Amino acid sequence: MYASKRNLTFDLHKLYKHGTRAALAAAFAITLGAGAGVAAAQDAAPPPPAPSAQTDTGMAPNAQSDTPAASDQPMRHQPRGGDRMASMTDADFAKEAAQGGMAEVKMGRLAQDKGTSDSVKAFGKRMVDDHSKAGDNLKAAASQSSITLPDGISPKDQALYDRLSKLSGTDFDQTYAKAMMRDHMHDIAAFRAESTNGKDANLKQFATATLPTLQSHMKDARAMATAVGVQPGEGPGRRAARQQVAPTDAAPPAPTPQQ
Repeated sequence: MYASKRNLTFDLHKLYKHGTRAALAAAFAITLGAGAGVAAAQDAAPPPPAPSAQTDTGMAPNAQSDTPAASDQPMRHQPRGGDRMASMTDADFAKEAAQGGMAEVKMGRLAQDKGTSDSVKAFGKRMVDDHSKAGDNLKAAASQSSITLPDGISPKDQALYDRLSKLSGTDFDQTYAKAMMRDHMHDIAAFRAESTNGKDANLKQFATATLPTLQSHMKDARAMATAVGVQPGEGPGRRAARQQVAPTDAAPPAPTPQQ
């Protein structure tokens, strides 16, 4: 009886021992199977999409910038500093100089006819003489460089001429003097830029040779303005022009009033 009981206990121990091992083996097999399933699922999944190489500009696809292209910008009488000067070609300079010179001649003749001040009449005569000569020199330089020049003045200069034609007396003298200061500040800046940065040798030489004459015109224009009663600071576009002209060409400051 005791032997039977002992054998039964041994059999139960073996069953427990072997059952535990079987349970561990089953758990281990399940773990291996799960790991293999995860690995298989990862291998089967498609790779994540590659990031786009296009830079995000904050604009919708196919949207266009509101900034106008350089070819859309008007050329004559724009502010002549910085990018405007850098982007101006030799041909642009020649065409603008030709139009400006013809306008000075046309308005100079008008000043000789309608001016009441001797300084206005004298300045008008100098404009006709000097800009006629400069125009001939420009035509020769442009011809050598195969550049076609315009045969008329710009619409803006024509509008100024029409306005001057309707004035008389002091109104004409002062308006003409202001316009000449403005235009010669503009011209000095343009000719200086071409003489320094021009690529065409013929036009660069023309600009360099003509620049001293324009600077002399500027001096005479200030004297004319003073003679006809134009106060300092009254010239049209004076602030913008002074930013583009070297200090040697800028008007001297007004004297400080005595205490």
